[in-house]
Amino acid sequence: MPASKARTARYDGCVRPDLLVRVTADPIGAGEAVEFVSDAAAGGTCVFLGTVRDHSDAGGVTGLRYEAWEDQAVRRLEEVADELFERWPLRKVAFLHRFGELGLGEVSVVVACSSAHRAEAFEACRHGIERLKRDVPIWKKEHLTTGASSWVMGS
Repeated sequence: MPASKARTARYDGCVRPDLLVRVTADPIGAGEAVEFVSDAAAGGTCVFLGTVRDHSDAGGVTGLRYEAWEDQAVRRLEEVADELFERWPLRKVAFLHRFGELGLGEVSVVVACSSAHRAEAFEACRHGIERLKRDVPIWKKEHLTTGASSWVMGS
């Protein structure tokens, strides 16, 4: 990751009435996302929570550090949301992502989608997290129990 591009994200807020994007150092959780995507016309809401686990392919993990390129992360999340709205008949979408140091069990990412029917909400939510992990400039560094730390790409 180019050092000139990586910086601490500050963006925080509702992009439009049907989309919430929040990149923050503060704790995140399902509550805010569910409250935002709630809609009287939605019969299904799907929420994905990504949490810091205690292991990876590299070994035992003690925590993670996330860094984000703020302007590009927000722009890419808006583009991913636009794609979700084009592919599925969604009511609302929320993307929340942490940055900074996170400990085991902490929530690092939340994706929530609401739709008239559950199938669309499930499919869109799954697609949303996969695209976020692949295309949004937010980087993850694993801190291992051995004392080593390394950036993890595309996970």
